Amino acid sequence: MPNKSLQLLFIFICISIAATAQNINPPNGRIAIVADGNSPDPDDLGGTAISIALLRAAGLEGRLVHYSHSCDLVRDDRISEKAEKERHHLMQVTCDMTARRWGGFDHLTFYDAIWQKEETINDLCWAINTSTAKDPLWIIEAGEPDIIGMALQKTPKAKHKFVKVITHHPANDNAGDFYTWQQILDFGIEEVRIPDQNINLKLNHGEWDWARDYTDSRIRLIWTIGNIAEIDNIVKFQKGKWDCSDAGMVLYWITGAKVHGGLEAGSVEIVKSLLKTYVENNPEKPFKSKKR
Repeated sequence: MPNKSLQLLFIFICISIAATAQNINPPNGRIAIVADGNSPDPDDLGGTAISIALLRAAGLEGRLVHYSHSCDLVRDDRISEKAEKERHHLMQVTCDMTARRWGGFDHLTFYDAIWQKEETINDLCWAINTSTAKDPLWIIEAGEPDIIGMALQKTPKAKHKFVKVITHHPANDNAGDFYTWQQILDFGIEEVRIPDQNINLKLNHGEWDWARDYTDSRIRLIWTIGNIAEIDNIVKFQKGKWDCSDAGMVLYWITGAKVHGGLEAGSVEIVKSLLKTYVENNPEKPFKSKKR
């Protein structure tokens, strides 16, 4: 009887792993992410950490060709200058530290869209200019659309038909200080709209206790970053919530987007499954301290 139970358990594990693997079926092309995080809403901290980890877990880190943050180009009065500066630093640390700990992103520079505005726009222009019908660019709009508009303005119109912008919330689309959403569409890009990801990925803090308590420090790092967003005391609506809603657009892309029927309603359980499968198959290397 015990042997039969073990066999059933083994079959269940194999089925679970196979189902997870089948979820990873991205469309052709590359991916670019333009996030804010310097705005009053701090969800981009958790969203950025989860997005980077998901791409690595899916084996798609090499297809991320642009990542910029702090794309809210005009400071909102709801956030002070001091807090705004903190957010820039927090977003940069989130990008750099998550990428270093999860690995695979040495090809990429994570740009601050305000502090490195020209470099940010030029980097996104490069990604647009290398796009073709067989190798399109999928831009994740995880913040205001202005940086995307500025890059489109500087690139040939002939390339814009190979650009697809994934969006999940009108709050991003309509928040631009320099470009309206209609102006972005007028460039000739393809709009890819999915449902509001806050529904399943902005949840009570307890839903993420598994990450807080996980044995692998890469997952605990992600939880710590998302926890900062809940305790930074700038906005009240984040209280009690662990939010990675923008990462739902990345999950949609790695599972197929509109081409292969990607997941339009991501969930904590799917994120958990992908990340846990990766770290269990790629354990941390033992830390060796240098002798003095």
